[in-house]
Amino acid sequence: MSNFKYENILLTGAAGALGDQLREPLSKVCKSLRISDREILNKTFQNEEVIQADLSNENQMLDLTKNIDCVVHMGGQSIEGSWSNVLNSNIIGMYNLYEGCRKNNVKRVIWASSVHTVGFYPRSQVVDNKVMPRPDSNYGLSKVFGESLAQYYWDKYQIETVSIRIYSSTPKPENQRVLSTWLSYNDLRRLIKACMETSNVEHSIIFGVSNNDSILIDNKYANHIGYKPKDNAEEYRSKVEEMHGFVDSKDALVKTHGGYFVSAGHYDDPESVSYTHLTLPTNREV
Repeated sequence: MSNFKYENILLTGAAGALGDQLREPLSKVCKSLRISDREILNKTFQNEEVIQADLSNENQMLDLTKNIDCVVHMGGQSIEGSWSNVLNSNIIGMYNLYEGCRKNNVKRVIWASSVHTVGFYPRSQVVDNKVMPRPDSNYGLSKVFGESLAQYYWDKYQIETVSIRIYSSTPKPENQRVLSTWLSYNDLRRLIKACMETSNVEHSIIFGVSNNDSILIDNKYANHIGYKPKDNAEEYRSKVEEMHGFVDSKDALVKTHGGYFVSAGHYDDPESVSYTHLTLPTNREV
C-alpha cells in the first residue's frame, strides 16, 4: 500500500517561476508527478511525466487530468493582460481544468488565486477571506471567477479546493509594498504542503504571505489549513528603503492592496496608464 496521500499529482504552469519552485518538493511526495505548460519542458526528476498542453483546449485538459488525484494549478495568465488573453487562460482555461477534474474524479485542487481579487481595499483595512471581492483589473476579475468556480464545484460535485490569494512571491522583497505582501519561495512550498496534507478543506481561501511584521491580512478563517510561515520581509527593510527611499502613503503603490493595478487604466485602451511597472520578467506577483 502506498504511503502517499496523493499518488498522482498534476502541476500546471510548471515552466513559470512558481511552478519551477514546486517541481522538486512535489516530486518527493507522490508516485508520479505530471508537469504541464504551454512551453516546452524537460524532464528533471525521475518520476516526472511531461505533457505540453494549453488550458484553453478542452480536450487537452480532459486528457491532462486523467488518473490524477490532486492538481496544483500554477498555470494561466499570471499578471494583468488583454481581456482576450485573460479570458482564454484564466476563465475558459479554469473551467476546462475543473471539467477535466470532474470527469476524471480528481479529489483536490490547489491553485494560485490573487490579492487582486480584493485589490481596491485600502491598505489601512486589514482584509480576511470573508470580505466581498473588489477586483482591480481584468486579471483580478478572472481570479474572482476562479474562486466562484471552485465554490461551485465543491458544492455541486464535492471537488475540494484551496484558493491561495498570493500577494508577491519573489526571491526577496523589491519595494516598500512587498515588505508587507512578500511570500518567500520557502513559505510557498510550506503553504502548498499544508494545503495538500490537511483534511476536509471543502473550498477554503487563504492569503499567501510570509510571516512579515507589517502584514495586511488576517488568515483566521483559514487556520484549519495549518500553514505556519517562517520567513519575514523585515530583514530586507533597510536595503529596500536605502534603494527606494520614502514612499508617501498616498502613492498608488501603497495606497491599496492592489497597488499599481488599481491606478492603471484598462489594459486594452491604447492610451491607458503604462503597465510597464507591473511586469515581472523573472518573478511572479499574482
